[in-house]
Parts: sequence; C-alpha cells; structure tokens
Amino acid sequence: MKSQDRKKITRKKEKNSLDSAVNLFAEAGLLKKIKRSGWWVAGIKDPESVADHSFRCAVIAYYMAHLEKVDPFKAMAMALFNDIHEARINDLHKMGHHYIDFKEAEKEVFKDQVEHLDKGVKDEMTVLRREYDAQKTNASIVARDADILECLLQAKEYYDSGHLKTKKFFKTAPDHLKTKTAKALWKQMKKWDSSRWWEDIVKFER
Repeated sequence: MKSQDRKKITRKKEKNSLDSAVNLFAEAGLLKKIKRSGWWVAGIKDPESVADHSFRCAVIAYYMAHLEKVDPFKAMAMALFNDIHEARINDLHKMGHHYIDFKEAEKEVFKDQVEHLDKGVKDEMTVLRREYDAQKTNASIVARDADILECLLQAKEYYDSGHLKTKKFFKTAPDHLKTKTAKALWKQMKKWDSSRWWEDIVKFER
C-alpha cells in the first residue's frame, strides 16, 4: 500500500472516531433527560436524572477511593460511565429487571457505544467496564459502593423532604456495601439532616 493511501485511511479513521466521539457526547446528554425510574415506585413524580446520579456517583467514588487507598481516577471513571448505556435503553426499575434480563442488553449497548471511538479510549473504557462488572478489584468495589451510597443519600434527601416510603430503601441497600468507608459514610448519613449543610453555610456567612 502506498504511503499516500495509508495517510488517507488514517485521516478517514480519525474523522470517523471524532464523529463517534461527538455522538457519544450527545448520548451522554440524553442522560440529563432520563429519569431514575425506581423512585416512581416510591411516589416521586419527578426524580433526579441518570446524569444527576452518575455525576454524584463519580464525586463519591473519587472521595472514597482516597480513603480506601485505591486509584481515585479509575474508581471515578467506573462510577461515571456505569450507566452510560441507559442513554439508549433508559433506566429500568427493579420490577422491570424481574421480568427482563437487562444485563445482556447493557453489555450489547455499551459495546456498540464505544465501537468506533478512538482505539485508546475504546480499549480503556472496555477494560474499566469489564472490571466493574466482575467486581473483583478494590477500585471496582469502591465504584459499586459509590453507586449504592449515592442511592442511599438520595433516598435520605427524599425522606427528609417528606417522601417517607423511601425509608424502605434504608433496610436492604446498606447490606450490599462492602468497604469500610462506605459503611462509615452510611452510618453518618442516617443521622444527617439534609437541610443542615446549607443552613449552616447561610448562618456562617451572616
């Protein structure tokens, strides 16, 4: 193959990968519109979006990773991209999972989402996804704990706002927490008043 032909193929691949990147960014934007459907069962008419959840998961994972002595950027990336597939197949609450094997669909969607990205990005995202799903490394366990902990924190905020049914979530979800840090944070959250942090800031500023 001539050098000029190779350059044309390289430029075409780069153009395609850039186009695929922009498409992924657009898909990520859809997560701002997709609601976390599990809260509907608890009577929340307008729950937070998947993007809201993913962002705070990443923040929690980053913090927890430092305390658990694991790579914070790896744990944060796992938490951030954990629900990216929901841009195509939406969020499905537990009742839906009872009837539909969503795990296989999630894997297929993610595979398609990264297929034409820059090879380095695709390879890294694929490795992180597999590691998260396997739940055998400390970083993946931290990322999963962050996901559970974010749900618990959201449930506590809803509960403090008068949605009392969300308290049911307190009984089962904590049993799935594995790290010492996550368990300690949940213990703190249970007695935490979700209105106090901002009230204290206002008082301090006065």
